[in-house]
Amino acid sequence: MAAKNDLNRSELFEEAIRITMELNSSYHKPEEIRAIMTRLTGRKVPDTLRIFPPFYTDFGRETVFGDNVFVNSSCHFQDQGGITIGDGSFIGHNVVLATVNHALEPSQKRQNTYLPISIGKNVWIGSNATVLPGVSIGDWAVVAAGAVVTKDVPAYAVVGGVPAKLIKMVDPES
Repeated sequence: MAAKNDLNRSELFEEAIRITMELNSSYHKPEEIRAIMTRLTGRKVPDTLRIFPPFYTDFGRETVFGDNVFVNSSCHFQDQGGITIGDGSFIGHNVVLATVNHALEPSQKRQNTYLPISIGKNVWIGSNATVLPGVSIGDWAVVAAGAVVTKDVPAYAVVGGVPAKLIKMVDPES
């Protein structure tokens, strides 16, 4: 985990809850939202970041936003494993980015495992999509609404379904 902070993990979870409740409890101007997101992530977010609340996260410190990113309302970022969102990407309503999984074996007592999600530049993730731990999505890819992405998505691909499968490739020259 890359978070560098004097607070311990439990304190960071509690801080994330407090900050997201503040974000979601009343209207904020776009610059106020960016200031709140800077506190939540522990790093300055780009002045071009746009987020429509409500927004939910379990940690906050492991999300990195590129320039000109748009996150629509009711998204859930489970970011303990790390989430990176490239420049110009759009995240639709109710998208879930989940970087945490649990062991299946009873002897492991559902121990957590963490894998990062990497979203390239100019990616479009449709409403109600879910991206699972360890997935990378290439530049200019499109994830259809409602898809469950379990494997890497190449650049310029359009994927959809449960689990997400390749629908078509977009010509990068078009």
